[in-house]
Amino acid sequence: MQHILLVDDSKTELAYLSDLLAKRGFTVRTAENGEDAMKRLAEGKPDLILMDVVMPGTNGYQLTRSITRDPRYSDVPVIMCTSKGQETDRVWGLRQGARDYVVKPVDTDDLMAKIKSLG
Repeated sequence: MQHILLVDDSKTELAYLSDLLAKRGFTVRTAENGEDAMKRLAEGKPDLILMDVVMPGTNGYQLTRSITRDPRYSDVPVIMCTSKGQETDRVWGLRQGARDYVVKPVDTDDLMAKIKSLG
């Protein structure tokens, strides 16, 4: 699990998580919205997608559902990485096809353990 696609509309979150993951040896590509994420997927399939939920246009739930139901990408695990911390949000994210759910601010050790468990 080396190549991660990070999808988040916050430039601050993209910079923070990209740096955190790069320091741990991951190759990170970023996308700021659903359309951008689909372009990045077409350029090359990642090993993992970290997906924000609250984004303009297509939200993270919709995008996760599209990706996990697409035969080209259905084998790519998605971890929702969002500020939406209610249990109903987590359950809904998992129902859309996400393999796991992390609430921001991200606990680094927790995120690394979740990534490792998928590898």
